[in-house]
Amino acid sequence: MLIQTRPGETSQSAHERVYRHLRSRIMHGELAPATSLTLRGIGKDYGVSMTPAREAVRRLAAEGALMLSSSGRVSTPELSNERIEELAALRALIETELASRALPRAHIALIDRLNAINGQIAEAVAKHDAVAYIRTNLEFHRTLYLRAQAPAMLAMAETVWLQLGPTMRKLYGRLQRTEVPQQHKLIVAALRAGDEPGLRLSVRTDVTQGLRMLVA
Repeated sequence: MLIQTRPGETSQSAHERVYRHLRSRIMHGELAPATSLTLRGIGKDYGVSMTPAREAVRRLAAEGALMLSSSGRVSTPELSNERIEELAALRALIETELASRALPRAHIALIDRLNAINGQIAEAVAKHDAVAYIRTNLEFHRTLYLRAQAPAMLAMAETVWLQLGPTMRKLYGRLQRTEVPQQHKLIVAALRAGDEPGLRLSVRTDVTQGLRMLVA
């Protein structure tokens, strides 16, 4: 991956571009756990100097998306079982609340959009495309949670997704998906029926059951 430097780009805008693109790659599982990175390599890939690369890495490390060793080594996190359980518990707490808050604002257009995203997930499954699967799976959840109109809570959920991105890539290899997750269908059915307990249960199950496979 080589991204050309943009004419007239400032150091600050270069840092923001590197941060956002690298953040997206980590969140969507393009990088496996314990993948080593270097500032020089990041700078070369994005066509920037060391300073924007360093600032982007520091920002991502502060969010838990990257690990920085005392020797300066940069890598994606390799999470312990305890850490995976903690993050799964956070997903269960935050995302069930977001879904509950979204329910009163759900409408047919939202349900149609979620069904369309499930179609994209099915395509990713058929192609065995892990990155597309993770990206569209998160898009399904984000689309629903945006209806909660709780931006601070959604930002917290996205930080958890970011920390779990490489682990989700590892999990995808174990799941061996052959279809859209059953819980996604139950989530849509609960929204259509206005069933809050069913919605909360389906969301909680969907965001935790896969991760439990990694700590079994």
